Amino acid sequence: MTATLVFKALADPTRRSIIELLKKRDMTAGEIAEQFNMTKPSISHHLQTLQTAELVLSERNGQHIIYSLNTTVFQDIMMWMMNITGKENKE
Repeated sequence: MTATLVFKALADPTRRSIIELLKKRDMTAGEIAEQFNMTKPSISHHLQTLQTAELVLSERNGQHIIYSLNTTVFQDIMMWMMNITGKENKE
């Protein structure tokens, strides 16, 4: 996980919306695509960007790929940000 990839992925409002959807439950790409007015290849591109940043995990289930949040990366970013701001190291 690199912070640059994470922040790049989070910079796009569509990707943030996908994260909000996956916060509620794991979904297939088709289920995610149904929530947006864009092509399936566009959704696939957004999902790939989220996977590259390790924010989203995927698991094949038969013919479907199920996408879920990788909460560990969110925790790592929060710890990194707290460390940068000095909030974690206060005595």
